[in-house]
Amino acid sequence: MRLDGIHHISCITGDAVGNLDFYTRVLGLRLVAKSVNQDDPYVYHLFYADQIGSPGSDLTFFEYPGALPGRAGAGMVHRIVFRVATVEALEFWEARLASEGLSANLEGESLRFADPEGLGLELVVSTVADAPLTAEHPEIPPEHAIQGFEGVRAYASRMDGTKRVLEGVMGAESVGEGRWLLSGPSRQGWIEFESAPSDPSRPGAGTVHHVAWSTEPVEHDAWVERLAEGGVSSTPVIDRHYFRSIYFREPSGVLYELATKGPGFTVDGPVEELGHHLILPPMYEGRRAEISARLTPLPDMAR
Repeated sequence: MRLDGIHHISCITGDAVGNLDFYTRVLGLRLVAKSVNQDDPYVYHLFYADQIGSPGSDLTFFEYPGALPGRAGAGMVHRIVFRVATVEALEFWEARLASEGLSANLEGESLRFADPEGLGLELVVSTVADAPLTAEHPEIPPEHAIQGFEGVRAYASRMDGTKRVLEGVMGAESVGEGRWLLSGPSRQGWIEFESAPSDPSRPGAGTVHHVAWSTEPVEHDAWVERLAEGGVSSTPVIDRHYFRSIYFREPSGVLYELATKGPGFTVDGPVEELGHHLILPPMYEGRRAEISARLTPLPDMAR
């Protein structure tokens, strides 16, 4: 069994309105689902991705209104890395971010910046054969559009255990100092660990909650057994409506999810309607009026 790169990355925001504006209007991702946290239906779960919500492009946020800023530390991802096609695309994004009053550091084939809540982001020129996963946006030329995930950068605390789980259980390949590649039949993605800063971690707005890796639906149940055989404690398989999930923490503390590639976002309706309506899991549909009243009002910025 092989993990097919990054499926999605979930983060925390304290400001759903600003978050929606930044990731759709500024970065050009498409809002493909507006739903709620299945474990707490009064918390938004917003999904931004390519035009059809493909695994490998899906960045999600839980909104806790007014959440204090977090701080990435040991056992947390501190930077999300996306792909673009060319150095010219990096120059386009440097200028676009500057026009929004956001500073960015362009160095070689990498552009580093942060979202308005301090979440570390990076664009790099893609060198892989994976299909580009892009969204349509009237202000962003297709050749400069973000193309999906490249990898994530995290802080480690127990490198020996992290290495054992990545290589011995998850099937990752060591491809450099602190970096492991997870490559499947259609996509690849990496995680790179660095030494943790001395300041303790603090979950909050602008931090990553978990990283999900893609699995083939027919192999998903077998991953629970594989994790157990490798000495890794995990949840059972959980139905998340758009995919099925298994959660576990690797030894340094990063929360991983294994998520199936389907059924995907079109279980709620056709592609052209994605993101326009609040979608509730069936178990909460009878409480729609109550739940909607407690969620932050959002403008319709779906495309």
